[in-house]
Amino acid sequence: MRYGLFAVVLISAATLGGCEGVLDPKGPIALAERQILINALGIMLAIVIPVILATLGFAFWFRASNERARYRPDFTYSGRLELLVWSIPGMTVLLVGGVAWIGAHDLDPGKPISSTVKPVNVQVVSLDWKWLFIYPDEGIASVNKLVVPVGTPISFELTSSSVMNSFFVPQLGSQIYTMSGMATRLHLQADHLGTYPGISAMFSGDGFPDMHFTVDAVTDDRFAQWVRQTRETGSVLDKQGYADLVKPSKAVAPFTYRGVAPDLFGSIVNAGMGTQDSHQDASLSVCTTSQRAER
Repeated sequence: MRYGLFAVVLISAATLGGCEGVLDPKGPIALAERQILINALGIMLAIVIPVILATLGFAFWFRASNERARYRPDFTYSGRLELLVWSIPGMTVLLVGGVAWIGAHDLDPGKPISSTVKPVNVQVVSLDWKWLFIYPDEGIASVNKLVVPVGTPISFELTSSSVMNSFFVPQLGSQIYTMSGMATRLHLQADHLGTYPGISAMFSGDGFPDMHFTVDAVTDDRFAQWVRQTRETGSVLDKQGYADLVKPSKAVAPFTYRGVAPDLFGSIVNAGMGTQDSHQDASLSVCTTSQRAER
């Protein structure tokens, strides 16, 4: 009994530990997502707890020593019981599904955050195995470090240089995939000063365990200062610099670029589209050859 209780405590701690970021939101998107989680949990507990109590009550009432309990071995059907048994799960599915459906549409990743503040545009590229953040309006870039002004919407445009990946900042919300040859949209906002961990939430190769980045939410003045300092140090991310950066590397320490080649993000997306087209052409060629062989 003692070891069983200890195991339950360990499992509970591990489960809650994994949800620490999700349950500690620092932005409006993550806060709304936590509310959906709590609402769904409340609806399910409203069913689960009475079922547990009813199970214990049935076991107690129909115990062998209770002579008042009616023994009915020939009982086969009750319309009232059938209605009760099926209606409660049906209502649960409708309620939980409704909460998730409405919340999913309200928190559409591509839907801009309503704000009087002009958003900061950030272009994100998942590499092997690091994250590239390009600030097109500021003309700078950083690797494995994202700096944003607090209270300002961040408009992300994301793609991948190679394999499919997943961009996720648990305390800000909305995990989204990055895919080669495609650009996805995401809008987040940090409402509190601090440093928040960002992760790759999808296995992408040998360097996946170290594919982390940090999000620094700073004041407007600190953000402007960081932009000025970044423009004065580091190298320029041109085509050759990107060719060097795209090579696989593990556990890369954060660093910045003082300049970025014009429309570098667009060329990365177009390069991915070219790769996909070549794969499709090769597949069509193989299919055509196979069809001719069959004929």
